[in-house]
Amino acid sequence: MLELAPAHENVLETLTVGPRGPRERALEEGILMLSDADLLAIVLGTGLVGCSVFRLANELLERVGGLEGLGRLGPSAIAEIPGVGTAKALRLLAGLEIGRRSLMRSIRPRPAVCNSAAVAAWFTSRLSWREYEELWVISLDGRNGLRSARRVAQGGVHGLGVTPRDVLRVALQDTAAAIILVHNHPSGDPAPSDADVAMTHKVAEACHVVGVPLLDHVIVSSTGQYVSLLDLGILPPAV
Repeated sequence: MLELAPAHENVLETLTVGPRGPRERALEEGILMLSDADLLAIVLGTGLVGCSVFRLANELLERVGGLEGLGRLGPSAIAEIPGVGTAKALRLLAGLEIGRRSLMRSIRPRPAVCNSAAVAAWFTSRLSWREYEELWVISLDGRNGLRSARRVAQGGVHGLGVTPRDVLRVALQDTAAAIILVHNHPSGDPAPSDADVAMTHKVAEACHVVGVPLLDHVIVSSTGQYVSLLDLGILPPAV
C-alpha cells in the first residue's frame, strides 16, 4: 500500500502530473471518460510532497472502499486521512451531495401544469404577498411537465419593465417546449392592464418566431384572486 507523507506537510504538488492530467483529459475526451480516481483528483486539487494528487486519490479510494465508502463517512473521518484535511473533506462531500441531488431531481416526476388554476395555486403563496411586481417564466417540457420556474424581472410598486428577449433567454436556456408567464399585482386587483396585454402579445409573437409557444399569462393578487389571459380570450390558444 502506498505510504503517504504526514498530513502536516505543507509542500503541495499540483493537480496536473505530466502533460495530460485528469483536467486535460476531461477537456479533451470528456468528463465521462475519467475514472473514479481521476474525478476525485480533480476535486482534491492538490496532493502532498512526494505524492501526486492522482496517487492520493487512488490511496483514498482504496482506504475507504471506493466512492460508496467515501459517501458513508463524515467530514471529520475523511479529514483525518493523511493528505486530505477539513477543507478537502468538505469539498469531497459537497461534490458527492451535488451528484446525489442532481440524480434525485432528474428521476423525480415533474408536476404537470394543466390549467391556469394549477399555475395560480402554485404561485399565489409565493408572489401574492410581495409589495412589488415580479415576472416569472414557467418552462414546460413536451408533456406540460414543469421543467423550471425562474424570475426574469422585478419592479416597483407600480410595475416592472421587461422585453421579449428577457423571457426568451430563459426559455431557451431551459430548453423549454412551451412557457407560461406569471406575475403579481400588489394592488390586489388581478385584472390585466393595457401594458400587461401589450407585453403579452409581444412575447407571444417572439415565442412564435423561435417555436416556443406562450401558453398563458396568469396574474395573481394578494386577495387570492387571479386571472388568465388565455381564459379571458386575450391570448389565443397556441397551435
